[in-house]
Amino acid sequence: MLSWLQGLVDERGLMGDFVLIGSAQFNLIQSITQTLAGRVARVELLPLSAKELAEAGKVPNSLTQMLFQGGYPALYDRQVSPQDWFSNYIATYVERDVRQLIAVRDLGQFQTFVKMCAARTGQLLNLASLGADCGLSAVTAKQWLTVLKTSYVITLLRPHHRNYGKRLVKTPKLYFLDSGLAAWLLGIRDAQTLETHAARGALFETWVVSELYKQRLNAGQPLDLYFWRDSVGNEVDLILETAQGLQPLEIKSGSTYAKDWVQGVRKWQALAGADSLEPALVYGGTESFAREGLKVWGWRDVAQSTRFNLVT
Repeated sequence: MLSWLQGLVDERGLMGDFVLIGSAQFNLIQSITQTLAGRVARVELLPLSAKELAEAGKVPNSLTQMLFQGGYPALYDRQVSPQDWFSNYIATYVERDVRQLIAVRDLGQFQTFVKMCAARTGQLLNLASLGADCGLSAVTAKQWLTVLKTSYVITLLRPHHRNYGKRLVKTPKLYFLDSGLAAWLLGIRDAQTLETHAARGALFETWVVSELYKQRLNAGQPLDLYFWRDSVGNEVDLILETAQGLQPLEIKSGSTYAKDWVQGVRKWQALAGADSLEPALVYGGTESFAREGLKVWGWRDVAQSTRFNLVT
């Protein structure tokens, strides 16, 4: 098919004449012999962003529902419960896409692996521990993580490379790219349960990181997203590299602002000096304000690009 398309593209010379859409088809990708180099542009489409939901008038009324439902389009354009949809999605994903890419002898073991990854969203990645919990070697765990990353289920956030003379954590952090999928894998079956669930903070952080990930992809920007953590536990949840400098962003799921939320950011600022831009914080409340050189955004502002815009 691609050989036929190449001939038509060369003959017509029109930009955007064909749009090929669909989920990742691993066998098709592996068998492509015509790359159409110089003739195509690739667009990576993740689940719907909060901004896209806002423009369609589909943003859930509460943060808890937003985290629980996630951003997959099917959950917004038809009457289907997240519980039913995610169950079928995982079954289809495992039985079709995974088998196309790697030889998984025990599909139940792979499903356990995906659930163990969900339990670690927002945490430092420890391949040896993850593999041991699933009865796998670290090598196999790394291979299976690559599958999840290739199919846009997870991403790995790298630590920022500039150390300012401090010993830094060099391990990446694992994040799901959809909070709803992660919540379902954690056994959360309704939004009310999420109100007091131990993973609420991790899921909120997952949601914000995924929103920044989508924002940069949708704007055609490089994924220059990092975190910072030193050897004694001081941490900044996100650092964005921009043309103007480094933008630190802290993420807290609480609904009431607390001063100690930015201790890690302040320590990093003292080291970064002139490299640091004005820090920002996203939290689980609804009010937005500025305080002591800090921009504070409520969770709903994530959907408003005119207010929550870190793409530069």
